[in-house]
Amino acid sequence: MPAPPRPDQPGPEALETADAAYRHVLGHFCTGVTVITGVDGADGDGGRPAGFACQAFAALSLTPPLVLFCPGKSSRTWPAIAGSGYFCVNVLAAGQQDIARRFGVSGADKFAGLSWTPSSSGAPVLSGALTWVECAVEAVHDAGDHYLVVGRVTELGPCRPDRPLLFYRGRYAAMDAGSGTGPPEVVDTLLAWPRHADWL
Repeated sequence: MPAPPRPDQPGPEALETADAAYRHVLGHFCTGVTVITGVDGADGDGGRPAGFACQAFAALSLTPPLVLFCPGKSSRTWPAIAGSGYFCVNVLAAGQQDIARRFGVSGADKFAGLSWTPSSSGAPVLSGALTWVECAVEAVHDAGDHYLVVGRVTELGPCRPDRPLLFYRGRYAAMDAGSGTGPPEVVDTLLAWPRHADWL
């Protein structure tokens, strides 16, 4: 018979409620949608393409140029990519919901019938992506039920004149066509890019 929870520890129902509240509140933080790609470093045939959808991606440092993303510890794709030492962040454009869904589930060949070209490291650059960032794995940190992966930017792709695919409150969305006009903003308390660099 399991021991009852200590008075200073929340019980299962309280934890379940806390998880739901966490998802609800954090779901109000709008993010972009990316697909992290690479080659299976353990594959002896030159590396098969691998990839997974990831919304936990952000710029980290300008000097040196670093980015971060957070794959779940249950991911079977991230260990395969990590073995090669390189990855590519594909920033999805509005209208690429099907790509996000394809890479958001496990199993099957996610690249079947999909158009892509290899980056310098061989990581897939998905056709139609808004832009892409190739990185070398700099560090991997334990972070709860995820890993925090730091990547050093090695190559930057061109930026398409399109709108980004967004994720908000559990649904895919896109910016209104009329938004985002006027000169770029620079806020000193955020990660500000000199000369309004627009590679993100």
